[in-house]
Amino acid sequence: MSQGESVEALQYIRKLRGGSQPILVKANDGFFYVVKFLNNLQGTQSLFNEAVGTELFGCAGLPVPEWRPVHITEDFLDRNPWCWMETEDGRRRPKAGWCFGSRFLGLRNVTLFEILPSSSFSRIVNRADFLTAWVLDAFCGHADNRQAVFMERKSRWLDAHFIDHGHLFGGALGVETPSFLTSRYLDPRIYAHASSEDASGIQRAIQGLDLTALSNVACGLPEGWSTDRAMMNFERFTRLVSDSVLLKNVIQFILGTVEHTEEGHDSCLAQYAVRYKRKSVRTQILPSGVDDRAGDGASSFVGNEKRRGPQAVRPSYAYAANFG
Repeated sequence: MSQGESVEALQYIRKLRGGSQPILVKANDGFFYVVKFLNNLQGTQSLFNEAVGTELFGCAGLPVPEWRPVHITEDFLDRNPWCWMETEDGRRRPKAGWCFGSRFLGLRNVTLFEILPSSSFSRIVNRADFLTAWVLDAFCGHADNRQAVFMERKSRWLDAHFIDHGHLFGGALGVETPSFLTSRYLDPRIYAHASSEDASGIQRAIQGLDLTALSNVACGLPEGWSTDRAMMNFERFTRLVSDSVLLKNVIQFILGTVEHTEEGHDSCLAQYAVRYKRKSVRTQILPSGVDDRAGDGASSFVGNEKRRGPQAVRPSYAYAANFG
């Protein structure tokens, strides 16, 4: 996945749904893009999160739309006042300059769905990718539910594409420490039961990430996209995800959570969450030495009060990863 050449917005099409108030534009390369402004209402880090998150998911082999820096001129904003952002105090003019643009997938000859009934989940060709996405989201500190759109083939099979990464790395402001459940897809029935082979495949995909290339992307973004906090959170992600023991434990834990969900044990998870919230337990249950490599402020794990070595870490709620 590469950001390729930057483009310029030529034609405003319409506003789209979302807290960042994105717009749909046609660019000078002939394609349509979902554009998020530099001063969007969600936060200063959202463009960094979108760009690096899209690259990250693409490098892990997950389907994502191509992205480009899209240039928005002052003249474009003058000609299209309806693209301005709406606030309680009235309309706010977006900043001109380089904005994040994600290739729009909803073309005339394509049937695209944002929401599916659970009866259609079995038609998703790459359904297993949702597990890999959840593991990545957990390591990234994704502070919102996982979003995807579904493209229907002529055969009626569905391809999921992962979108909306603006709340990765601690959220749009970079200050949140979410639970791993925060980034779960809204309907957990989308997660199919996984085998040990699936777990190994997820681990290989994530261990195969070119973290140096991702770091180069993060450092090469347009001016104003990166912040010190965004880079700190990204570097924290690279340290955590590089630990193979931790990665294996998190994968096992998430797959175990899916298995519980399939068995109707969501209530059990909720009881665990309440119990640990009452105890205010926010300790790191990491393999010995990992916390030193993770650095101060690294994503924390919920567990019991006693520190345990790697031999005691099991894929169960009490001892596994809760990134928040």
